[in-house]
Formats: sequence, structure tokens, C-alpha cells
Amino acid sequence: MRNKKAAVGSKNRAKVHAVQDVLIQEFIEVVSVAALSQVAAQPFSDDETKEGAVNRARGALDATDADFGFGLEGGVSEWQGTLYLCNWGALATRSGQLYTAAGLRLPLPNDIAALLYNGLELSEALKQAVPDVDVSQGAVGYLTNGLLTRKTMFSEVVRACYGQYMLATDKLH
Repeated sequence: MRNKKAAVGSKNRAKVHAVQDVLIQEFIEVVSVAALSQVAAQPFSDDETKEGAVNRARGALDATDADFGFGLEGGVSEWQGTLYLCNWGALATRSGQLYTAAGLRLPLPNDIAALLYNGLELSEALKQAVPDVDVSQGAVGYLTNGLLTRKTMFSEVVRACYGQYMLATDKLH
């Protein structure tokens, strides 16, 4: 029996490494492909961010011979008048199953939120609001003073999606 293969619908290192870190003990080969989110460059709601993740998961699956595809998408979402950083993950299978999960929520400072409402993407808004910021770990790195990274943020939704997949697969056997 051949080893399973997972495709990640992104070439973004943080997203690919998040999947690799979770699946390394499963002996699952991980490949990455550029898959379109088919949503705005800056998703502006949970629905749009989730849709981007689902589209990337399905796109990764369509572009490869993988057993399942992962899509990971970061965005922002307004709740009770505050704009929050959000992220979503999706795992799509060849049989049409879809597993999704939402991740961390962090409130954005008002100056960064205002720049987003004016049309900037989050990374550009962060650079403009905090000129000396190291954006290599994304907004989550800045907002948590380096305690979380983009990879660790995405790893949680990868675990949640893969755990759902494993549970469903175990129930079939």
C-alpha cells in the first residue's frame, strides 16, 4: 500500500510548514501547489475567509494526485464593532468529504483596522501603522509579541481538520 499524500493549496511557507509539522508523524507526503482562493486578497469576513480555505483545499486536490487537500486562509472579521484577525482551514477528500475549522481570533488595534477599512491588506496596514515591525511572523506575531507565529496559528486548524478526517475515516473501518 502506498503512503498517503496531502496537497497544500499554497506556496506560503508558514502554511506549508504548518501542514508538514502536523503530518510528519503520520508518514504522509506533503506537496504544495499554488491554488487560488477565489476571494479578495484581503478576506473581510469569516464567510469569505472560510470560502478561500475551501477553494484552496479543492484546488490543491484538483491539481495533484493527493489523497486529500488542505486550504488555509487568513482574514479579518468584524464582531461587535471590533475588527479581528481570523483564520480558517479546510481539508477536502477525493470522495467529496469536506472538513473545516476556524482558528484564533485576535482584536486588531484601531489604527490598523482603519487602514484595512480604507482598502489596505493586513500586511501593508501593519507595515504602515508600525514602520519598524518585523512582519515575517505576520500580524499574529506582532499582536502576541512573538509568542505565536503564522505557522503555529495555522497548525491548530490543520490539526482540527485532520482530526475530523481521522475520526470519520476510523468510523468507516
